Amino acid sequence: MNITYKKPTLLDIPAMQQLVAPEIESGVILPRSNDEIATNIRSYFLALDGEKLVGFVALHIHSPALAELRSMIIDTAYRGRNIGTTLVENACEEGRRLGLKEVLALTYQQRFFERLGFVEIPKESIPEHKIWADCIKCKHFPVCNEVSLIKTL
Repeated sequence: MNITYKKPTLLDIPAMQQLVAPEIESGVILPRSNDEIATNIRSYFLALDGEKLVGFVALHIHSPALAELRSMIIDTAYRGRNIGTTLVENACEEGRRLGLKEVLALTYQQRFFERLGFVEIPKESIPEHKIWADCIKCKHFPVCNEVSLIKTL
């Protein structure tokens, strides 16, 4: 296994959609249209095993101080190999470089993010525009079991 990490191109969108489809179907990850991914393509980080896409995450900027990790997915056959950790570290490093102060994660994988220095916060403290722009699209809204966590950069 030789995992490499890179920024995507628009040509990566079909493979990204294919990888994330099962998690969208189960309601773990919100659906994103090809156009939405294309518009935000610069916010994504990919993990590849050779030419095969095995994971990705997006760093979505909400304000000059706050970004959110979104749509993180690791191929089930590749989980437990620190790929997610490296993707999060790459995204947080870019956030620091950009001058962000904090990174938010809404997740069902609380322990994973806590191991990376994220701490749980009340959902009420999440920016309102996040709730209405994204959460309303979720099949679990308004009864959500995700945990909100934040990391200071």
